[in-house]
Amino acid sequence: MRIRLTSVFVDDQAEALRFCTEVLGFVKKHDVPVGEKDRWLTVISPEDPDGTELLLEPAGHPAVKPYRDALAADGIPLAQFAVDDVTAEYERLRGLGVRFVQEPVEMGPVTTAVLDDTCGNLIQIATQAG
Repeated sequence: MRIRLTSVFVDDQAEALRFCTEVLGFVKKHDVPVGEKDRWLTVISPEDPDGTELLLEPAGHPAVKPYRDALAADGIPLAQFAVDDVTAEYERLRGLGVRFVQEPVEMGPVTTAVLDDTCGNLIQIATQAG
């Protein structure tokens, strides 16, 4: 068994795609119209084109807003992405105007930081020491 796809809810698929590709550095993999305005829209890491896809899921379901609001209020990230160097990625993303709600913090063998993805979610980036 493998994880092939996971998703994050987004307020605006076009903005989420822009942020994920132009800022985070992911690559669009699938973009298929679903219904009148939604799309089956996934991105992948350019480092692992056959790896796990991230579905940019429209946040229209009524349960999504209270769920995401509660996570954000408690400072809980909706997803975590691995990076080689949290501090370097933090500096690169801040240079692109990304807002962080947690600067890099070392927690034993893991260093994390948490950013606002501009689409309604907190995302944690993490590096685990070798």
